[in-house]
Amino acid sequence: MGIEIANESGQAVDESGIVDAARFALGEMGVNPLAELSVMIVDLDHMTALNKRWMGGTGPTDVLSFPMDDAMPSRPDSTEPTTPILGDLVLSPDVAEAQARDAGHSTTDELHMLTVHGVLHVLGYDHAEPEQAKEMFGLQNRLLEAWRAGRRAAQGAES
Repeated sequence: MGIEIANESGQAVDESGIVDAARFALGEMGVNPLAELSVMIVDLDHMTALNKRWMGGTGPTDVLSFPMDDAMPSRPDSTEPTTPILGDLVLSPDVAEAQARDAGHSTTDELHMLTVHGVLHVLGYDHAEPEQAKEMFGLQNRLLEAWRAGRRAAQGAES
């Protein structure tokens, strides 16, 4: 899984954990292992501008997902192999920090959750309707718990 991360926020974040959470979620969802995903971490001003331009929102948001329309593993009419480009995630550590404080957990945990949330959006999941929300948030929670359990087990094995 090719995952590029660019931290343009000016803040230190757990970049390796974000990449690992995204890679785990994509793998669990059966995404082509050659797929590529881009993750950008931006400051409040940049996130506000992106939210306004692409979502019609006001102010910053926590995560934006930009799925690619042609993220197919291969094209049936072509003999050339293609690498699926899934899309882009944009995260705001400033918004994540405020949300984490309200939720009573760390900013790092919030960014990991937002990463999995964004990956699911890139894969076509949504939460606009109650049934969609139930499915997406249930899946998000299962993926996060499995990923965290794997990390805890790996850390325990290293001790």
